[in-house]
Amino acid sequence: MRIAVTGGSGKLGRSVVRDLRENGHQVVNLDRAGERGDGFVQIDLRDAGQVLDALTGIDEQAPDGFDALVHLSAIPAPGLAANSATFQNNMLSTYNVLTAALKAGIRNVVTASSETVLGLPFVTPPPYIPVDEEYDARPESHYSLSKHLEEQLSIQLCRWHEDLKIIALRFSNVMDEEDYARFPDFDADASAREWNLWGYVDGRDAAQAVRRSLEHAETGFDRFIVAAADTVMTRDNRELVAEVFPDVPVHGDIAGNGTLLSIDKARRVLGYAPEHSWR
Repeated sequence: MRIAVTGGSGKLGRSVVRDLRENGHQVVNLDRAGERGDGFVQIDLRDAGQVLDALTGIDEQAPDGFDALVHLSAIPAPGLAANSATFQNNMLSTYNVLTAALKAGIRNVVTASSETVLGLPFVTPPPYIPVDEEYDARPESHYSLSKHLEEQLSIQLCRWHEDLKIIALRFSNVMDEEDYARFPDFDADASAREWNLWGYVDGRDAAQAVRRSLEHAETGFDRFIVAAADTVMTRDNRELVAEVFPDVPVHGDIAGNGTLLSIDKARRVLGYAPEHSWR
């Protein structure tokens, strides 16, 4: 496929672009910064005209437009910019990208949502553990609120266009291989990573989830948690949960180090199968 990737220069974006190219797809990276000559097009996604222009065809790189879109670009976490700037950037960019995609005839879309919509940093404990996609979103920051509302925008656009597919991937904390050196230190303090139930995802596995989402045939909107198969800890989950979330109901057997951000739905529906672990 010819695939436009917004934010392809970012931490997750680099893994996604590499994976898609290795699997035979033509990829153009739409971002503010990047390497000239590497399928990069500089763009301000807050400018609707630039976005529509890019998605309908980019000279010799994609003169006939695109078959699919992966929207990763965002201010990627709370606290990196003023709340108003984060909300405005993320919401406006996503609106511009999704509506331009529709005008360009693109009906295969994957967007980056966030684990934060599950209620992170869990100052208010989750309703149960492991967490999954079944309970209502609980945004606790302006960043998370923007991600929740981006999902809601996608839902309504899919309602308007029956042939449209938008898959929102609720990525856990994305890690590259070089990040793993500090993981053994997490065991000393269970509270240091309780904010996301000790979760993470390897960038290569996150990229796999994107590719499998693009390959998924069913139209409409859906959302999936994307995390590693394990936690960042060597301590047993039962011990961690008893210490930090003693009053939260536990569903099923959580013994060992398996992820507490449930990836069962992604496994079942998308065929997602994480291959990488810090261990």
